[in-house]
Amino acid sequence: MKVDILVAEIGSTTTVINGFVGIGSSCPKFIGQGQSPTTVQEGDVNIGLKNAIKDMSKNLNVDDITYDKLFATSSAAGGLKMTVHGLVYDMTARAAKEAALGAGANIHMVTAGKLRRTDLKRIKNINPNIILIAGGVDYGERDTAIYNAELIADLGIDAPIVYAGNVENQEEIKLILEETKNKLYIVENVYPKIDQLNIEPTRKVIQNVFEEHITHAPGMKKVHEMVNGSIVPTPGAVMLSSKLLYDNIGDLVTFDVGGATTDVHSVTEGSEEVNRILISPEPKAKRTVEGDLGVYVNMRNIVELIGKESLMKSLKMDEEDINNFLDNHKPIPETEKEREFVEILAEEAARISLKRHSGAFRDLYSSSGKKKVAEGKDLTNIKYIIGTGGALTRLPNRLDIIKNILISGKGNEMFPNKDAKILIDNDYIMASLGVLSKEYPEDAMKLLAKSLKLQENNIKIEKEVC
Repeated sequence: MKVDILVAEIGSTTTVINGFVGIGSSCPKFIGQGQSPTTVQEGDVNIGLKNAIKDMSKNLNVDDITYDKLFATSSAAGGLKMTVHGLVYDMTARAAKEAALGAGANIHMVTAGKLRRTDLKRIKNINPNIILIAGGVDYGERDTAIYNAELIADLGIDAPIVYAGNVENQEEIKLILEETKNKLYIVENVYPKIDQLNIEPTRKVIQNVFEEHITHAPGMKKVHEMVNGSIVPTPGAVMLSSKLLYDNIGDLVTFDVGGATTDVHSVTEGSEEVNRILISPEPKAKRTVEGDLGVYVNMRNIVELIGKESLMKSLKMDEEDINNFLDNHKPIPETEKEREFVEILAEEAARISLKRHSGAFRDLYSSSGKKKVAEGKDLTNIKYIIGTGGALTRLPNRLDIIKNILISGKGNEMFPNKDAKILIDNDYIMASLGVLSKEYPEDAMKLLAKSLKLQENNIKIEKEVC
């Protein structure tokens, strides 16, 4: 069987393959899926890729599958490990962090100010895939970024370096790094003026650097023998889909509840009313990742937040039964009780992630009296809430999970309105369509419309969906 495009999601444990036909026509279609364990440990992810394609052949009841193009998203081999180094934490360091997270990076370290010996030791231990240096508004402070670049150059870490700081330092940074083995990428300043973020150029470069250097990761060296299209970090691909949806249907937030982490992506300018009292700028497209909130790997963290007694009451279990239940927790729930348990975990993970992602109103007191201010990301203009990831696409009560988190605020949070429409990525292909959108944005949007059932929800887009 011939398909136009396959998109592989190469995870740390599982590789999923999605097949698409009719790309470039008026009616692109998602035809099916296959999966296999990821073979990073064997030193070659192509083994897992081939096995996933075989599984897809079996699911479609065909002998063989051939394809024109194979794209991929990847979080294998630890994903995209980054360290970020800025000047002031609430300004350039935070802007650089937002750019890295939005590109799909796993941030292992953020520093502000001049690096210390303990910082350098930690950078060496992390051994990042990419290092991002920022610092200083344009034509402002110069010394910190130069100092940090010199120290990082002396570490001898073979990783590409992205410089996104004061424009006046660009030539100096080039001189510092020209004798090293680090490939240097110079981009526009992430924080060019006070209260102005400029993170999109850095995001794009980070994704391009990831694609260029992914073959250096363990097990990924032969990946381009099969993958002849783009390779994007999986969380970055979900952000690409979220931004594509924003361009077509408006302000939205995407929840991706997974086994190890819970990611929240929002694309919104916020309301004019809130922007007038906002203390510091926020990016239009923002991603947060909660590494302590996963329904499998980090299950016990969520259980601790819920409380074992509360969980026992919800599941109608005694202490011995709940302990046995927790000790034998499976990555994919099989029984009704196991599904009920994962739903409780998913709701708590999404609720806490929303609280951490969104901003809040607070009162500021000064000599002139009390003043109401806003701090953080404003989600009050959100029209649509998207559910993706295994938990929010496969659990029977996924809609109730999202509805419950919307009414969990206490009044001062800048949460989405409870009237926001909930949409589910029914085909679980949002990440795949993110990478597809880099070359085929119209096809990706049509496929997103089908998976999210936009027509059934009376949501119109510019291009008709067949």
